[in-house]
Parts: sequence; C-alpha cells; structure tokens
Amino acid sequence: MNWKAVAAAGAMAGIAFGSVTAADGTHDSRIALMKKIGGSAGAMAAIAKGEKPYDAETVKTALTTIAATAKVFPDQFKPGSDMNDPEVSPKVWENMDDFKARAAKLSADAETALAQLPGDPAAVGATLNTLGANCGGCHKAYRIKKD
Repeated sequence: MNWKAVAAAGAMAGIAFGSVTAADGTHDSRIALMKKIGGSAGAMAAIAKGEKPYDAETVKTALTTIAATAKVFPDQFKPGSDMNDPEVSPKVWENMDDFKARAAKLSADAETALAQLPGDPAAVGATLNTLGANCGGCHKAYRIKKD
C-alpha cells in the first residue's frame, strides 16, 4: 500500500470537509473567515511597520486571501443561518444588499491592490489603510462588540 497516497487522500478529504463545514453560517464559521482576513492583514501590517522585510509573495498571498474571503463571507448570513450570533447585528439581514456591497468593495479593493502590487512597506501601509477603512465601516455598521 502506498502510504503517501493514503496520507495525501486523507489530507485532501480533511481540507474538503473543512471547506464544507467552514461555510455553514455559524458563529465559528464566520469567525474562521474573519481570522483569515485578520491574519492576512496582520502579515501586511508587519511589513508596513517594518517588523518584517518586504516580501512580494507575502503581500500577494495576503491580498489574494482577503479578496477571496470577502467574496464568500456574505454567504455565511443566509436566511435561517445563525441569527442569534452574539457578535452580529440583526441589521445584517435587514440591510443585506448594503452588507454584500461592503464585502464586494473590500474584495474589489484587495483585487485592485493585487493588480497594482504595493512595492514597498509604505505602499503596503497605504493599501492597509484602504482595506482597513472597508473593514472598519462594516464592523461599525454590523458587528456587536463583546464586552
């Protein structure tokens, strides 16, 4: 038996299962997607602050992750999904068009930055300011902060 093939198949099944369970509209699935965006923003912030050297691949990966995740994030708020999530305002479901538009803008801004890849820490910082404004506006409108 080829154990490498078995291990690879098991890993792929785990990834596929994780993708399915990550899209179920629960508090945990929403948090998982937000952590992907936050982790990507954090990687870019480290570059912008000079804590890490500029690395084009890190920036590309971060922007790609933000763009892709923002596109699918509104899918976590379908009718009948976890509307009792303590961190989500009911306004999400009341203003779904605006919520989706905000996510689409974040995704589009990340894609624009990816196409014009920031070439140094200052440009990465400017990109983060743009993306952060998108995130902050949406959080202000639709997120309930825990005490």
